Amino acid sequence: MDRKTTNSLAVDDFKKDSNIAFGILYQQYFGYTKKFIFKNKGNLEDAEDVFQDALLILYEKLNADEFKVQTCLGNYIIGIVKNLWLKKLNNRNFYVASPESYFMENQQEISTAIENEKYYWEKLMGYMKSISSHCQNLIHDIFVENKSIEEIQDKYQYSSKHNAQNQKYKCVEQIKRIKNKSIFST
Repeated sequence: MDRKTTNSLAVDDFKKDSNIAFGILYQQYFGYTKKFIFKNKGNLEDAEDVFQDALLILYEKLNADEFKVQTCLGNYIIGIVKNLWLKKLNNRNFYVASPESYFMENQQEISTAIENEKYYWEKLMGYMKSISSHCQNLIHDIFVENKSIEEIQDKYQYSSKHNAQNQKYKCVEQIKRIKNKSIFST
């Protein structure tokens, strides 16, 4: 399912107060949340709590009269997740008693985190367009689809996990070179 379809289904579903959108968004974005939380001193329970709070905040944002979806819902979710988790790390006693009130009290900060995430993804997509199509597909499968290295080995028919990891490294290096080239050329 592409992001445009995900956006429209989720927005429509949220407005109907149905739960289908929560399932779709969980399936597509919880893996990223879990990786982010694990890499930043969290555990599965933390990831589940933060993701649930992020979806509730997103729900409030989508139901706000003036809100317009201008990017992939994943960017909103990831921006909210990062904001919530970083606040929790800064204050280990941090607790979101009510995601609705948290959203209202921190609306500007959440909006800034979302915009930063949107800008980050737009830049990354620009870099992605400059790498080989093989690497584009590989990077998408690993970082967007959250496929394991074993799945990558099988899909791309690499002879070993080591070869699959090596190819992942080479593709990431292509992006880094393009990023560095664009930084130094501005």
